[in-house]
Amino acid sequence: MKRIVFLSGTRADFGKLKSLIRIVDEHPGYEAHIFVTGMHLLKTYGYTLIEVERAGFSNIHTFSNHTSEISMDLTLAKTVEGFSAYVKQVEPDLIVIHGDRVEALAGAVVGSLNNILVAHIEGGEVSGTIDELIRHSTSKMSHIHFVSNEAAGRRLQQMGELEESIYVIGSPDIDLMFSDDIPSLTEAKEHYQLDFENYALALFHPVTTEIDKLADHALAFVDALKQSDRNYILVYPNNDLGSSAIINAYKTLQGHPRIRIFPSIRFEYFLSLLKHADFIIGNSSAGIREAPYYGIPTVNIGSRQQNRSLHKHILNTSYSVPTILSAIEDTEGLEVSKKQAFGSGQSAKQFLESLESEEFWAISHQKQFKDIDG
Repeated sequence: MKRIVFLSGTRADFGKLKSLIRIVDEHPGYEAHIFVTGMHLLKTYGYTLIEVERAGFSNIHTFSNHTSEISMDLTLAKTVEGFSAYVKQVEPDLIVIHGDRVEALAGAVVGSLNNILVAHIEGGEVSGTIDELIRHSTSKMSHIHFVSNEAAGRRLQQMGELEESIYVIGSPDIDLMFSDDIPSLTEAKEHYQLDFENYALALFHPVTTEIDKLADHALAFVDALKQSDRNYILVYPNNDLGSSAIINAYKTLQGHPRIRIFPSIRFEYFLSLLKHADFIIGNSSAGIREAPYYGIPTVNIGSRQQNRSLHKHILNTSYSVPTILSAIEDTEGLEVSKKQAFGSGQSAKQFLESLESEEFWAISHQKQFKDIDG
């Protein structure tokens, strides 16, 4: 039996990994383990370890890697230390990591330096800010790549990755989006005690490369929500550098009749609320990736999602209040054609099929760089 360790540091990446963990956990040939760290263990952000435990998985290990908001480098170092000790106990055959967080980079570093096969989910994508540097660095430290589309796969080949190490499986969260596990809107509203008939979702994350202007950008976002006549379900940012400035700006919204604020929303409930929202606003990847699948307009603010897969139903704005308000108005009556740029909801099945192939486990732990011909 092969042991597979999944590393999760945030509510978002657990939502992405969940279908993959489940299909592995239910297979008699594999033993799934989950290393839970990062935001999951922070009360400020909803202590979402509870959501991991509620999923019913066994073999959950927790490790607190938090240092402080301003020391992502030390958080990386602490995660490497904790994860290194863990894998020496578990001795996994494969480590699975996701995305562009320092926890994922730590997982890739530990795996590679301990001669353990590392698989990276959703590498090869472009965005901007520090996230892109971390994502590409994580890909280079990984042996296997499960990408969301052909474009991401081509970028990895540009980075010298071998074609045979790249598997196009789509984004795993799409599996969940169209599954029977999504609660009804009534259930979601009851769970979070929401009485809005119509609403938009709002999420605004730090852009670490714009840290000097972040407080002003957060206040502009808050002012736009205040001046708008819409109802909003506002979710806390991730815990990157600058998150405290955003949370401080949100304090001015406490008790606002049209705005409800939550440290975290369980991913299944978030998807139900997204599916029925008037639009989503902010700079979350959910506006770029998940919203188009449900045909929901996106007001995308600033540079955080720069260069990602965009289309005409994503309204891009600057940080100025008038342009944000104008984009909000433009969402009314906007006809949105549903777009599938990140797979068709078969990621877990394709992931398992890859694990079942002899070629997968034969991939060399010794990385090679493939030059582009010509």
